[in-house]
Amino acid sequence: MNEDPVAASPPGTSQEPPRPVPPPAEVRLSVPASIPAVTYAILGVTVIVYVLQLVSLVVFGAPAPGLDWLELYGARVNDLIRAGQIWRFFTPALLHGSIPHIAFNMYALYSFGGSLERHFGHARFLCLYILAAFSGNVLSFFFGSDAGFSVGASTAIFGLVAAEGIFLFQNRALFGRQFGRAIGNIIFVVAINLFLGGLAQGIDNWGHIGGLLGGLIFAWFAGPVLQVEGVYPALSLKDSRELREIVTGAGAVVLIFGALAVWGIVAPIGR
Repeated sequence: MNEDPVAASPPGTSQEPPRPVPPPAEVRLSVPASIPAVTYAILGVTVIVYVLQLVSLVVFGAPAPGLDWLELYGARVNDLIRAGQIWRFFTPALLHGSIPHIAFNMYALYSFGGSLERHFGHARFLCLYILAAFSGNVLSFFFGSDAGFSVGASTAIFGLVAAEGIFLFQNRALFGRQFGRAIGNIIFVVAINLFLGGLAQGIDNWGHIGGLLGGLIFAWFAGPVLQVEGVYPALSLKDSRELREIVTGAGAVVLIFGALAVWGIVAPIGR
């Protein structure tokens, strides 16, 4: 006589069908909120500098056609850089040529800077901004015309846009379906601005490309790579980047664009 398998089970036990495993679900995580102090500081300083540009024209008049006094001592002017005024690789990012010029750049800084600074942290974001401005002005100096001058924070702004794209790409697993739409917007913004910059007169596209490359290189090595830690529901995001990787990213930008700057000073290409 065959025994009932259930009756043959050890006392105190029961056999139940296995419960189905629930499908993976998306969990929303957020970076701790913090005030983007560096973004606000850069924005405030840049606006103050532009006010001083206007004041210098009112008080002292124009030192040369199309120039104010701060531009005279801070704009990207190739011959003066070769004469030793290397601060002009940085100071153009604080200067602007008109109210629409500074308004557009400060709006872009506000739009990209706040969220990016929360991910990068204050010090790393400041480093990104300075290096992107430097790399943009170096490429403008190296490939641009010796005639005229250039000013504007767009070199640094393009670096922020590039860094945003690299951040999205390196953390794409965390963004899920949002990644495709976000990276598509970044590519569109870059492409349309470079295209329009190539068509319009007076726009320094070499500066934009240099800032883009500088931000891209720095963010590739030094941008935050986030990892999820903890046990659900107590989950948190932690940046796995180490200090040596951040130093490597900064060093790569300084080495590459510093070499171009030296080359442009010592052996300038034909204009």
